[in-house]
Amino acid sequence: MFAVDVVNLEKRFRRGRRGRSRIVTALAAVSFTVQRGECVAVLGQNGSGKSTLVRTLSTLLLPDGGRARVFGHDVVREAGAVRRLVNRVSVEASFFKRMSAAENLSYAARFYGLTPADTRASIPDILERVGFPVGRASEPMEDLSRGMQQKVALARALLTSPVLLLLDEPTTGLDPRSKREVQAFIRELRTEHDTTILLCTHDLLEAETLAERVGILHAGRLLSLEPAEELTRSYGAANLEEAFFTATGIELEEDTEEVIT
Repeated sequence: MFAVDVVNLEKRFRRGRRGRSRIVTALAAVSFTVQRGECVAVLGQNGSGKSTLVRTLSTLLLPDGGRARVFGHDVVREAGAVRRLVNRVSVEASFFKRMSAAENLSYAARFYGLTPADTRASIPDILERVGFPVGRASEPMEDLSRGMQQKVALARALLTSPVLLLLDEPTTGLDPRSKREVQAFIRELRTEHDTTILLCTHDLLEAETLAERVGILHAGRLLSLEPAEELTRSYGAANLEEAFFTATGIELEEDTEEVIT
């Protein structure tokens, strides 16, 4: 059984006002698999479909075609079972802003059946391991920087030891030291807890160092998914950045227009 099994996944959105709307394709016949315990990275710039893919796998969006399974559970027909296996970290993570970091984590943990007694010791520990200063755990979220809030988002996802961790730009807004701490913790999760990870990012180094295989998602289409060395060789490139440019025709940092059908 694959940890993630995606076949011809499609997702479209209607954009614009009535009478002037258009259909935008966010995912176009995307197919791939992820083995249990594997880390797969998907590279793509803004608008490539990365966030749509993560939201669909985490049951937040319904696909318009194809199918996706998480450890054998269909993300549409068995959404409840999928949610118990998955946790997500995204760049637009939201919180109760007037509650503290510790209160937000305690509140989230209750949805996974964890009691205050279960989390009393684990919350300070996990905050420290993602590089969050535990002495600030009682401060309201609205008083924390964007980078600090992102660390709390990571702690919230990791608190429940998910079987599948979906990371959508997880280290955006973090300083270099915090980024290294988070990346080290991601490696620890894989080795100690057998966590499967799907990492969507535009950070080439992050993808290359954390993942066994790297994919290129462009305009809603998955162009390739191979080990980084094989990917660069497939495109006759000297490095991953050059391979991405050869595959898509654009620099990774640039935005792209979405595909219109």
